[in-house]
Amino acid sequence: MRTDTTFKRAFNDMIDIIRTLDLGEELPSENALRAQLGVSRTTVRKVLAGMSARGIIISEAHRRIIGEQPQQIERYPKEETLAISEQVETSFMEWMLRGDACPGTEINEAELARKFGVATTIVREFLNRFQKYGLIEKRQNAGWVFKGFTASFALELFEIREMFEMRSARLFATLPDGSPVWKQIQSMRAAHLELLADIDARFQDFSELDSRFHRLITAVAPNRFIESFQDVIAMVFHYHYQWNKRDERARNEVAIGEHLALIEALESRNIALIDRACRLHLTSARETLLHSIA
Repeated sequence: MRTDTTFKRAFNDMIDIIRTLDLGEELPSENALRAQLGVSRTTVRKVLAGMSARGIIISEAHRRIIGEQPQQIERYPKEETLAISEQVETSFMEWMLRGDACPGTEINEAELARKFGVATTIVREFLNRFQKYGLIEKRQNAGWVFKGFTASFALELFEIREMFEMRSARLFATLPDGSPVWKQIQSMRAAHLELLADIDARFQDFSELDSRFHRLITAVAPNRFIESFQDVIAMVFHYHYQWNKRDERARNEVAIGEHLALIEALESRNIALIDRACRLHLTSARETLLHSIA
C-alpha cells in the first residue's frame, strides 16, 4: 500500500515538473528526478514508464523528451496519495470542521481510531503533534479537549502568515532570469486559468491549488520553521474553505483573480506592485476566514 501511495504521489509531482517544461524539451536525469521527487530510482522509473505509456514522455536517442503536456484529469486523486499519518490528519480536520465539534468537545482517542479505521497509537501520535497549534488541549489525568476556531485564533494566524509571506513574495524581485521558480510560476498561472475556464464544475478544486500556490511563494525563502507553520495554514484554510459553503464558487473565483494579479506582480519584480497585490490578497483571505467563523 505504501509503495502504491508513494508512486501516485510521485506521479502527481512529476506532472508538476513536466508542466514547467516546453514540448520537445529534455527531461532531467533519473538522478535529478530522484532528488526532486524524493523517491527511489525504482519509483522514478515506474513513474517514467507510466508517463511514456500515456504519450506524455517520448524516448528519443537515449533522451526522454516531452511529447505532450499532461492534463489535470491524469492526476491521481489526492486521497490516494496520502500516507497514513496524513489520512488521519485529513480525517481529524473533517471531524472538527464538518462534524458537531465545538469548543469544549472531548476527544476520545479510541473512538476516533475506530472512526478513522486506524490504530489508537496513530491517533495519539497525531494529537500529540497537533496540540502545538493551540486548537486542542491535553487535560491532566484526562483526555483531550477541542478548544475551537475563534476570531482571535484566526487573527493570530494571520499576523504570522502576513510576516513570512510578504517577506517571501518580495524575494521574487531578486530572483535571476534563470531561476527554475519562473517556470513554476508559469505553470501555476496555467493551472489557475485552466480552473477558471471550468469554474462552474471545478470550483471545489481551488483549496488544493491555493495551498500549492502559497507553498510555492514561501519556498523561495526556505525556512524549516515556516515550512512547519505552513502545514497548519494549509489545513485551516483548506478545510475552512470546504466547510464554509456560503458563496463558495464566487469566493473561489475572486481568489483565483487575486492569485493571477499576484503572479503578474511577482513576474514584474516590482516590489511596490508585489506588496500591493500580496497585501490585497491576504486581506481578502483574512476576511474570508473571519466570515466563515462568524
